[in-house]
Amino acid sequence: MKDVKNRGSIRGRRLAGGAIAVAASCLLAVAFLAGQKASAQAQPMAEEVYSDVQVLKGIPVDEFNDTMGMFASALLLDCVGCHSPAITHDPAAFAIPTPRIQRARQMVVMMNGINRTYFGGEQRVTCFTCHNGDYFPGQAPSLRLQYSELVDDPHPLRFFAAVGAPTAEEVFGRYTEALGGADRLAAITSITGTGTYVGFDTAHAVVPMEFYAARPNKRTIVAHGALSDLIWAYDGTNGWKYQPDTPVPLLSLTGTSLTGIGLDAMASFPTQFQDAFSEWQVGYGDIGDDQVEILRGGNPGEHPVELYIDDAGMLRRFLRWTDTGAGPVPVRMDFSDYREVSGVQMPFEVVLTWTNGQSTLQFDQLEANVAIDDAIFGRPQPDRP
Repeated sequence: MKDVKNRGSIRGRRLAGGAIAVAASCLLAVAFLAGQKASAQAQPMAEEVYSDVQVLKGIPVDEFNDTMGMFASALLLDCVGCHSPAITHDPAAFAIPTPRIQRARQMVVMMNGINRTYFGGEQRVTCFTCHNGDYFPGQAPSLRLQYSELVDDPHPLRFFAAVGAPTAEEVFGRYTEALGGADRLAAITSITGTGTYVGFDTAHAVVPMEFYAARPNKRTIVAHGALSDLIWAYDGTNGWKYQPDTPVPLLSLTGTSLTGIGLDAMASFPTQFQDAFSEWQVGYGDIGDDQVEILRGGNPGEHPVELYIDDAGMLRRFLRWTDTGAGPVPVRMDFSDYREVSGVQMPFEVVLTWTNGQSTLQFDQLEANVAIDDAIFGRPQPDRP
């Protein structure tokens, strides 16, 4: 990469509970092509924004950024795992063609060739298929894995319903009653809130946050950073992300990133999920030491979603998938600290986890049925530089 002109933040791997958790992706504010500017009106392609893109051409910037997250998650590496260590103090160092960057390009070509030749172009083989969280793919079987206790992972895209599980209608019914009942839930048409936001995009500083949601699936979050606001907005049809320290400060979302922000907005009124998906399966899984029932909803030709319902009938987790240039990646929302608002149980803590990082929304207060100017859900118009 060349002509690096914009500075962003470096995200690295972190240790949590003794297990490595990667909150990493390559610096998003890597490079503008010399003499060019990306339009905030339309989503540009990766090669129009980042320099020296060779094998990931023809995909939108948001998908390219998520592809960096796939690399980080599949190999458990942070930015300097592939790029020169000099990037920690000089963004121009992203232009250094390290051997690992060259190898990564070869691997993408190999992966695409396998999928094209043997799977009709479907992304069945991804970075994670071989690496599985290890920089060096294994060559020999692991006896430790073969003879250790079986660990059930309910996250794979290919899901099998549990024998003897309750029906989706039964689980949804229990969930609806736990939240406060169908009538009270139907009466909630909007939600506003204030609190704090913390994530990699605030350099892990806790900052004030405002939250707005309207039925059926409009949502805007504004985090007031020290130098500028961070904004995520969805008007029911279009979605945007405003992050001023990136090459495209106001990014119009596309593809599964757009679909995903719409699903995240619907999660503010989650009983709507039952009618939004035509096929439902029920399985079992665990969140920590707690067993949960997993509702998996699907529509033909779309990625599924999963709702994790605990013994109390509360939604503990929402899981969806986003496409990248190297295969689909999961996006997860965890809900906790439920409190009553206008007769309905609402979570006062939401943790968003994806392959590029993790952020937490902590609410001080939530209010229902407050009038919201519809312009709040439109294309962001930041007031601060």
